[in-house]
Amino acid sequence: MKRLVVLGSGESGVGTALLAVQKGWTVFVSDKGSISQEHKKELNDAGVEFEDNKHTEEKILAADEIMKSPGIPDTAPLVVKARAKGIPVVSEIEFAGRYMDAKSICITGSNGKTTTTLLIYELLKNAGLNVELAGNVGTSLARQIAEGKKPEWFVIELSSFQLDGMFDFKADIAVLLNITPDHLDRYEYSMQKYIESKFRILQNQTEQDYFIYCEDDENIRNELGNHIYKSNLIPFTQRDLLKSGAYVTNDEVIINYNQDTMSILSQELSLQGKHNLYNSMAAGIVASVLKIKKTFIRESLTTFKGVEHRLEKVCSVRGIEFINDSKATNVNSTWYALECMNKSVVWIAGGVDKGNDYEDLMPLAKSKVKALICLGINNTKLIESFQDVIPTIKESKSMKEAVELAYHLGKKGDIVLLSPACASFDLFNSYIDRGIQFKECVREL
Repeated sequence: MKRLVVLGSGESGVGTALLAVQKGWTVFVSDKGSISQEHKKELNDAGVEFEDNKHTEEKILAADEIMKSPGIPDTAPLVVKARAKGIPVVSEIEFAGRYMDAKSICITGSNGKTTTTLLIYELLKNAGLNVELAGNVGTSLARQIAEGKKPEWFVIELSSFQLDGMFDFKADIAVLLNITPDHLDRYEYSMQKYIESKFRILQNQTEQDYFIYCEDDENIRNELGNHIYKSNLIPFTQRDLLKSGAYVTNDEVIINYNQDTMSILSQELSLQGKHNLYNSMAAGIVASVLKIKKTFIRESLTTFKGVEHRLEKVCSVRGIEFINDSKATNVNSTWYALECMNKSVVWIAGGVDKGNDYEDLMPLAKSKVKALICLGINNTKLIESFQDVIPTIKESKSMKEAVELAYHLGKKGDIVLLSPACASFDLFNSYIDRGIQFKECVREL
């Protein structure tokens, strides 16, 4: 009987353990942190051996294969030792994909992944397709397969970390939204290595498959020129007119695929802002490839509600509007958020810096931001970057303090924008925890 070791006991780890046991593997789950009571019960009920608050090296290195959580870097000593021993180390998507009958639509990019994934899922579901959501959003792919779910399509959001552990898995439809600097600390601060990681979404595609990509992204364009691909390439752009793909002209979004054209007024799209035009175009192309009726495409693109913690309007307090963009964990996400703002901004930013370069934010900060509140344990880089650009800069060590400072610095007609451009792990459990705390503190004002 083959032995699978699962490193990490989050949703993907436990889902993989449950699927592996079902498929006849001997499974051992190991987590350096603590395993939740709920997950311990699930593992006990399935007869899975586990340990938490430690890694027992001899048990881990006795594996035939290791599935590691996306949060564990490839440079972790145990991962390095396992690979040196010739033990394959894979992601949950790679492992679960072996047992998947459904076709897959896989979405990646530095920004907009969750929004586009949910938009595609809603579009397909509204059109009556049998579809499930997996990957970075919702329930893990492994757990859904273990539970016997057999949709026609899985819509899967993939991070670069999940892609790094993918080898034989194939996306029937791959969507690449953009590539901007993010997580460079995990890629030896090499942009090229990060780009190559994102392009793994194209692995194993054949002539029957589709690659939908943003033609305006310089990194995507340059990397496309380095390879020959078998799949059908369909671009989307805001700069050109295309014979095949999606583009913007005269305040309309045009989706043109297989000589079948449809148009939607940009102002009618439920997701507004330049970046969301790209997300809507990508979703529209996927729907066109699947021959979904134009009425369903139009309806979904004009009624979609958006994603929590992504440019989410919380409420107005005495004429000051509060916007929760906690999901903006990198500079490019924050650039999009600031670019959307049409009023004076009190900006709350900071957290764990992932090798950020704030240069691109300077023009927007100068023209739109009246005050910056740095929310983090170490705010030095943020303060040094913006001290000559933003007139007022304050520091805070808690969300309550940050929100109260922002409220006092703002005046009627201003926007208080939480858009951190950093990871959350210094003061919060996750970007979700950060966003929830922001909303709670705003409502207490």
